[in-house]
Amino acid sequence: MDISKLVRKNILAMTPYSSARDEFDHVAEVYLDANENPFENGFNRYPDPYQKAVKNRLSEIKGVLPESIFLGNGSDEVLDLIYRAFCEPGVDHVISHNPSYGMYPVLSEINNVSLRQVNLEEGFQLNAAAMIEASDADTKLFFICSPNNPSGNLLAKEEIKKLLDLQQGLVVIDEAYIDFANSDSWLSELKNYPNLIVCQTLSKAWGLAGLRVGMCFASKDIIRILNAIKPPYNVNELSQQAALKALNEEENFKSNLKVILDEKKKMEKALDELPCILKRFPSDANFILVKVANANGLYDYLMEKQIIVRNRSKEYLCDNCLRLTVGMPEENERLIDGLRSYQH
Repeated sequence: MDISKLVRKNILAMTPYSSARDEFDHVAEVYLDANENPFENGFNRYPDPYQKAVKNRLSEIKGVLPESIFLGNGSDEVLDLIYRAFCEPGVDHVISHNPSYGMYPVLSEINNVSLRQVNLEEGFQLNAAAMIEASDADTKLFFICSPNNPSGNLLAKEEIKKLLDLQQGLVVIDEAYIDFANSDSWLSELKNYPNLIVCQTLSKAWGLAGLRVGMCFASKDIIRILNAIKPPYNVNELSQQAALKALNEEENFKSNLKVILDEKKKMEKALDELPCILKRFPSDANFILVKVANANGLYDYLMEKQIIVRNRSKEYLCDNCLRLTVGMPEENERLIDGLRSYQH
């Protein structure tokens, strides 16, 4: 599959911006090339534009070559750059399932790219045949969120492979919640599918939402294109330092992850015993989607108790559904107590 045929012609023809750090990628004693302030304070120099130290550590953890890793200012920047690299505004379109992550429609509107949403089947199951039927020669991207948000479930691999085997456009699998799932990542399939892009994040299981560091894994050709169009210093020095520190403390990550997963099991058991919970949907993420009789009323009741959850009732298949994030033990206990005391 020739990825270059999917890239916008003006992107292929452009000359990328060359920063001072691009032109001199070595170590020196005197730096007078970037018009920086010479007073040392830890942040007076521009950050590494390609975040090499972070990528090298991620390469060790994820088993992916550094050249196949792209880092963005949050996953939203990564997704936006994918739109800008491959979708011609007003001409091309993308396909996603419904419900899914709410930024896909927003990014489609920002980039003037039509979004075709294909409804998931009951139980939030993916129907690849329906997505393929909705596609045509101008389809550049298929967006798949797995584990899905807001439903929390993993989408069937055999259905996703049908989209990849089609080799019509790029298949972007958003794995923001994969660390919570008892399943392998799609990273192991990168070598088999040149049209596969896998997005992950340090915001969820790694607990670094405030840093805004999103990860993209793909072929070297795709990563090269994204590097050509990204802002020169899109991940700041503070974020790079903090990300590297967290990645070097992998045991702490595993310990925190275990606490979250243990708390999730306790929450699931407690929710199953509550009269106000009509249905609990299976979850492979760090949140649980539940169906109640009156989502608006219960949401307002919890808010009065200073407990904030997410009302997803407006989403397809989510009528009267609330999304509950797994928090610290005492936070989860407050939530369960609040649900238990609800009498309406």
